[in-house]
Amino acid sequence: MSLVSLRERLIERLAPTSAWRPNSLPARSDFDLNPEAPRPGRRLRPAAVLVPIIARPEGATALMTRRSDSLASHTGQIAFPGGRLDPGDTDLEAALREAWAEVALDPAAVEVLGVGDGYETVTGFLVTPVVGWLKEPPEVSPSPDEVAEVFEAPWDFLMDPANHRRDFYDPEAGPRRWFWAMPWRERYIWGATAAIVRALRARLYGDEAESATAVDEDAA
Repeated sequence: MSLVSLRERLIERLAPTSAWRPNSLPARSDFDLNPEAPRPGRRLRPAAVLVPIIARPEGATALMTRRSDSLASHTGQIAFPGGRLDPGDTDLEAALREAWAEVALDPAAVEVLGVGDGYETVTGFLVTPVVGWLKEPPEVSPSPDEVAEVFEAPWDFLMDPANHRRDFYDPEAGPRRWFWAMPWRERYIWGATAAIVRALRARLYGDEAESATAVDEDAA
């Protein structure tokens, strides 16, 4: 029952992929928690991630990756499969292509339910989360050049605001930077990935004070 209500809620609350436009404005950003940080005028580079939700009988999970330590940037960070759009790409095409390239997730196994709010990163990307539904646990194989690990995090855990916290770090120059984090077991989910999860939670359930019943309906 919980899987049924969750899938229905995702279809109802997400935007259709046909509504995506390459020049859309971001609804959320790294600057939301850092309003005093310099925000340069720039043209954002479009990117997309696939948020694969796996309909396990014991409860839905989200497939996530830990980026390879050999990458030039964002090494070791937790992420959803994804990357920048190639010329002529849609968000859907990029998300499915990158998921195949990174973890060999078969696009045919993914039922795309919709897209969440666009997210602006401090590094200048406009990231669109494309939400996919997988009826069965997929066979995946991480690309060693890009992905160190593939794992699943419980959807109930990710959607529980009690697990969302504000962390910070102090850069060598400039003001303190705040970000969302939701550590799960030994994995530290933070930054844009955590913020995208939190934005999906808000889109699905609205105000935290009034959403407990709806969350319970979807929980395992």
